[in-house]
Amino acid sequence: MFILYAIPAGILAGFLAGGRLDGLSNLRFRWAPLAIAGLLAQVVLFALPTSDALRAAGPAIYVASTAAVLVALLVNVRLAGLSIVAAGAASNLLAIAANGGAMPVRAETLAAAGLDPHDGFSNSVVTTTPVLEPLTDIFAIPAGVPLANVFSIGDALIAVGIAVAIAVAMRRSGRPVAGT
Repeated sequence: MFILYAIPAGILAGFLAGGRLDGLSNLRFRWAPLAIAGLLAQVVLFALPTSDALRAAGPAIYVASTAAVLVALLVNVRLAGLSIVAAGAASNLLAIAANGGAMPVRAETLAAAGLDPHDGFSNSVVTTTPVLEPLTDIFAIPAGVPLANVFSIGDALIAVGIAVAIAVAMRRSGRPVAGT
């Protein structure tokens, strides 16, 4: 949910830089079906009651779907901001794979976001000794803030990269840029 803040931030930055929304229509993202399939797999995986039914396969699905999204991002690193998104996705994939197919989080980080762990397969699993802890969900958007949740440095990189991609694409609206 944290990453959703990147969309309005990117649009605002794009407008402040003199861009227009129609520039987004010029964005050419290759291998989009692979990225969409990876993201949809995660939506299904983490939706209750699906998460309970897929508990045993959850770790493998999470790693594979995250890897699929990363591959699609790497194919598109020529687009402004997507190298940052890819670095964040790689960071998350490393943390997830190193921790058995789950993104570790400490109980106090979940509590700061006002969240409780549930019994189904979740993208954040309470762990006291995570591998690669600096890459795990160590930050929290505090409870009471819209979209309160936990997030990792990888998620922050993904959000920054998405905002950059949107803002730059808006500047490339097909019309001349002032001063050129």
